[in-house]
Amino acid sequence: MTNFVFISPTFPPQYYQFPKTWKEIGGTSLCIGEDPYDSLRQELKDAMDEYYRVRNLQDYDEVYRAVAWFAHKHGKIDWLESNNEFWLEQDARLRTDFNITSGDKSDDVSRYKFKSGMKAYYEQAGVPVARYHLTTTLEEGKAFVEKVGYPVIVKPDNGVGANATWKISNDEELADFYTKDLGTQYIMEEFIPGYIETYDGIADQNNNIIFESSMVFPETVMDIVNSKGECFYYTVRKIPADLREMGQKVIHAFNIKGRFFHTEYFRLTEDKPGLGKKGELVGLEVNMRPPGGYTPDMMNFANNVDVYSIYAHMCMDNSVSDKGERPYYCVYCGRRDKYIYTTSMADIYKNYGPNLCMHDRMPDLLSSAMGNEFYMARFTNIKDVNKFAADVYRKEGERK
Repeated sequence: MTNFVFISPTFPPQYYQFPKTWKEIGGTSLCIGEDPYDSLRQELKDAMDEYYRVRNLQDYDEVYRAVAWFAHKHGKIDWLESNNEFWLEQDARLRTDFNITSGDKSDDVSRYKFKSGMKAYYEQAGVPVARYHLTTTLEEGKAFVEKVGYPVIVKPDNGVGANATWKISNDEELADFYTKDLGTQYIMEEFIPGYIETYDGIADQNNNIIFESSMVFPETVMDIVNSKGECFYYTVRKIPADLREMGQKVIHAFNIKGRFFHTEYFRLTEDKPGLGKKGELVGLEVNMRPPGGYTPDMMNFANNVDVYSIYAHMCMDNSVSDKGERPYYCVYCGRRDKYIYTTSMADIYKNYGPNLCMHDRMPDLLSSAMGNEFYMARFTNIKDVNKFAADVYRKEGERK
């Protein structure tokens, strides 16, 4: 029996499918979380062989004792994971301390946790990246702006998603940035005109890519967060050849083994001297975990696969599962509570019932980037994707 410890199985809500699938294929599914057992959804209870509750997942000693208890009771821990950006460093520390041979150790994680460090691997793969500097003083910030011009983007060097990320467009905003007590190291980058395309998937234990997918974000997540706008993105049926080539080279450069990956690129909407021509790709950043929110489920709906099962089989026996079929676009439309929408839920169900895959509220922790309520649907052509989005987002205005 193979012992799998999964950290924080209640967030995001669908992550119960990781321990569930592990259990279904014959492993021992062991989970550690903060929530009282009686409060857990029945799906999660059924997915686990055992649950250990800690008061605070950020208390390393508590989580260490939980893993030690599982090891004492069940034997050697074969796999430990959260698939959550917030816990990647703690996961690695636990693997190191318990000599868990699968997955990255503490010394490995820094290559994809720091945005400044990621750039070397993009460059190793032959992918152009934005110029940057690690912020220190206003004088050095001005010197950087003199090189690259306004606007510039500032964000935590070790950060999650688009949180605490914004655009600086003039000297006044630049000076204001250096008055803030940010509490962490920031990176400043030149602005890249473009929209985001992703190369996502799963790498096996030998750094082979066994599942791949791609998404388009017409508006950047940073802009959505800062404007409290609506989150709209979709998976594509055909991964562009240049994106696939770059994406594969980047994953091999990082030497990613036995985990999900989510890599981002700008598709230039105008020429950018020193980086590329309109239509070409520029590397943005990587996250070595599944894409956020319910995106793994979008991958399933678009490709008629089960990425939770692909991942579990990769962990258990390093098998390959991707059929390479992509029959659908899968689109995500996140609505904001602050707006009054003219297309009702009933109309959406009436007009798009056969296409709808999921409709739910987004957890508050993810709502700043992904909206408060979302609809997910799949279609065989992009025209229907855009029509669906237009209907979902049709509105009267903001609530009083």
